[in-house]
Amino acid sequence: MSTRRPNQAGEFARFLRTETTGGMILLAATALALLWANSPLGDVYQQVREFEIGPEALHLHLSIEDWAKDGLLALFFFVVGLELKRELVVGELSDVKAAALPILAAVGGMIVPALIALGVGWGEPGIDQAWAIPVATDIAFALGVLALTGSNLPGAARIFLLSLAVVDDLGAIIVIAVLFTATFDLVAAGIALAAFAVYAFLQHKRVTAWWLYVPLAVVAWAAVHGAGIHATIAGVVLGLLTRVRSDEGEHEPPALRLEHRLQPWSAAVAVPVFALFAAGVEISGESMSAVFSEPIPLAVMAGLLVGKVVGIMGASALAVRLRLARLPDSLRWIDLGALSMLGAVGFTVSLLIADLSLDGEPAELAKAAVLIASAIASLAAALLLIRRSRAHATSAPTEPPN
Repeated sequence: MSTRRPNQAGEFARFLRTETTGGMILLAATALALLWANSPLGDVYQQVREFEIGPEALHLHLSIEDWAKDGLLALFFFVVGLELKRELVVGELSDVKAAALPILAAVGGMIVPALIALGVGWGEPGIDQAWAIPVATDIAFALGVLALTGSNLPGAARIFLLSLAVVDDLGAIIVIAVLFTATFDLVAAGIALAAFAVYAFLQHKRVTAWWLYVPLAVVAWAAVHGAGIHATIAGVVLGLLTRVRSDEGEHEPPALRLEHRLQPWSAAVAVPVFALFAAGVEISGESMSAVFSEPIPLAVMAGLLVGKVVGIMGASALAVRLRLARLPDSLRWIDLGALSMLGAVGFTVSLLIADLSLDGEPAELAKAAVLIASAIASLAAALLLIRRSRAHATSAPTEPPN
């Protein structure tokens, strides 16, 4: 038991370093997508994005964009599932008292943006699903901005943001599973459940053969896709079924070993490639005018920039007032305000939900709204965090001279 906290601190630092690097690569991929889509080679971008490949017999003849959305993001969500399982079993979220504040903040940060988006876009075609776009927080961007601008903030700030983002991802996963399952194939669902059961059995029996797990994961992914459920859910389920506690004499549990190996691929390849084919919206005077005048993009921006901040701060204040949670001694409410603004950085999952909930021009406008709101939130949060970081550096006690 005595080694648990140092190990957690080391893993937390490693997680931040990986996601910071991933956030920078994600930003570069987004910039490339925007430049490519709005260059003279914009038609080539659309052709590549819409090019279809894959076996038709298995209903997997998908566009490149769909492969990035349904395939590569399954890896991202598998890593999310591993992280969520570890946090719930041995991490910060395993202590209910310590986890209460970020959990309740995350819930508020999902409910309020959804309500604001519904209110702003009420009556508009597509808002019955588009309300879900602003419920997500992008963990890579948020942690990247925090690492770059809040180096002197207490460790509690990073733990709060990480825990909030993990719970937020869980909420987004549930929304995707419930809201975007239009059809349901019972046979394919049965195959998926069988694959999950075999995976869990192999984990229980401590089997470590990768050549069993990889084909099993592919079968599970294809079956979930065939069942009509968004295929990224397969990644989450497999992550949650992975063992996170070490056996006696075991150097590290499977979940941690897989995180070490797959997280760089998720952060540096899967998510940036998804962004490359999802963030390429055409920018023109007419489209920008529509973003700031059409109900759905306005609903998305209001949900992120207003709903996230109000939801996270409001739920946190209510939880502390009702004594359901406690604000860490090292944090001030103004620190929490800066972190709440970081929660408004939607991006990856918000872009995914925009693609799932809307088609054609409305989808492009919604994605443009996500990019604009995320950029504004990142800049505003960065300014606040720099000020708070300086304040904490100034107030930090100095060691007396020897």
